[in-house]
Amino acid sequence: MPRAKREESMESVPESLSFGTTERDKKALDFIEHVTIHVEEVQAQVLSEILKRNADTEYLQRYMLTGRTDRESFKEQLPVITYEDLQPDILRIANGDTSPILSAHPVSEFLTSSGTSAGERKIMPTIHEELDRRTLLYSLLMPVMNQYMEGLHKGKGMYFLFVKSETKTPGGLLARPVLTSYYKSQHFRERPYDPYNVYTSPIEAILCSDSYQSMYCQLLCGLAQNHEVLRVGAVFASGLLRAIRFLQEHWKSLCHDIRSGTVSNEEVTDPCLRDGVMKILHPNSQLADLIHTECSRESWQGIITRLWPNARYLDVIVTGAMAQYIQLLDFYSSGLPQVCTMYASSECYFGINLKPMCKPSEVSYTLMPNMAFFEFLPVYRKNDDAAPVTAATEQQELVDLADVTVGQEYELVITTYAGLYRYRVGDVLRVTGFHNAAPQFQFVCRKNVMLSIDADKTDEEELHNAVTNAVQYMEPLDASLVEYTSYADTSTIPGHYVLYWELRTSTLHVPPSVFEDCCLTVEQSLNSVYRQCRVADKSIGPLEIKVVESGTFDKLMDYAISRGASINQYKAPRCVKFAPMVDLLNSRVSASYFSPKCPRWTPRRTQWGAMTRLT
Repeated sequence: MPRAKREESMESVPESLSFGTTERDKKALDFIEHVTIHVEEVQAQVLSEILKRNADTEYLQRYMLTGRTDRESFKEQLPVITYEDLQPDILRIANGDTSPILSAHPVSEFLTSSGTSAGERKIMPTIHEELDRRTLLYSLLMPVMNQYMEGLHKGKGMYFLFVKSETKTPGGLLARPVLTSYYKSQHFRERPYDPYNVYTSPIEAILCSDSYQSMYCQLLCGLAQNHEVLRVGAVFASGLLRAIRFLQEHWKSLCHDIRSGTVSNEEVTDPCLRDGVMKILHPNSQLADLIHTECSRESWQGIITRLWPNARYLDVIVTGAMAQYIQLLDFYSSGLPQVCTMYASSECYFGINLKPMCKPSEVSYTLMPNMAFFEFLPVYRKNDDAAPVTAATEQQELVDLADVTVGQEYELVITTYAGLYRYRVGDVLRVTGFHNAAPQFQFVCRKNVMLSIDADKTDEEELHNAVTNAVQYMEPLDASLVEYTSYADTSTIPGHYVLYWELRTSTLHVPPSVFEDCCLTVEQSLNSVYRQCRVADKSIGPLEIKVVESGTFDKLMDYAISRGASINQYKAPRCVKFAPMVDLLNSRVSASYFSPKCPRWTPRRTQWGAMTRLT
């Protein structure tokens, strides 16, 4: 990329904001500058290191890459792959094969991805040293933030952090979400004192596997230290809204505990958890009166700033599917800045937001070139006249990190120290500019994902199969499905899936119990991540079917055509997001039904269903 083009797209921090930089901050900012200036050199070093250390692995030998560490051989010999391509090797490791299949370093555990394969969570092999890279990326966040906001070291962060269920593979390795792995690691539990990493939640609450007791104690401790809270956060926007909903339901009990300085025996039974909270809690009738007054008000607008008056920003992910929660967070926080600090996944931690005070719609992440070797597959809009894209074509089109083009969309492809080689992550990113020589990316979407409320990701094929399973309950009543679409309704807490069904029936009445069976069948047919969110995390509400009047989808087509859609190419959308289309559908709803109970879900069955079929 020409130097002039890079300089044109750079944006430095104003001098007036560069206040109070500590030596620690300076080292972190100098590191960011170094790696973003020397992107090409750092990427070459990363690829060389990965190929050298893993030269004797079965995977690289399979493609005759032994001893060859140059980029040209790497690109010529190794295919671009998906999880399905790698799954047989991963399952061998999970079943106990300790030979160097993917990585020369022993696999330390598996990280369960929120993406799915054949309805099951993906499991990503990782190695111990990856914790060092994750910790390094975390250490860069506050030095960047301190350039924009002063005095953050003088208070605490109220972050709602949770561990999720974990299991063991047949070979004895742990399989758990990446954040659960991090929170349970020595890197987190025994981290050195840092004023920016002081949380209101005791470690006992974060590591409590009972999500109800954990949430209760984290809220209780956050309220007890309300004047010390400068930052409020959760991993996803949906998680913070779930905490607000919990407060709405339990504020009276929380208020009682703060007034008395004790922890309710009915709410918290874990003795270790109670001990951790009691180190923080003390009787405070004045605070209890404030909570009672504010939570008793009819409107909860601005409840965050009313209960935590010194809070200065929200630290949550509001990009991608989480953007649907921006307006609701504004309502509850009186418009506090919503800061997205980093971009990461189970496969790899990628980069950071160097302009954290930007609007959520303008968030771009700078990929740190030391984290992995990055390649990018151009994404083109569908064109009926375009030639089909083959695997060979894709491999030829891949570009390196330093060679991407501003404005172009790409699918991210990574090669990691832990043994993923030219792996398609499934994230679609758009290049928005450069910081030094490092491109900055806006997260566009998760490829093929249609519906998402929390960590769930449901694509069109999966939804179609689920609906097909459900409509069988209609057949004995001589009723059939004419057309359907879907909507991720986040106006409720938690949000839930809505299906709009237009039916053809010769009977006058389909019993509500039949529709409820249909709702439950759809949920039961969705992937394990969705079902875990429904059953264990309670981050998704019951699925709803809205029956619409006859002719509704004809009117939906008329509306689309009025906006320029081709009548010859029009297909009913399987998911709607555009507000006028949602309003049109809702205006023609004749009946609404909800799933009567949670679908089935168990950790072991969820994690290893695919494995047991192959072993």
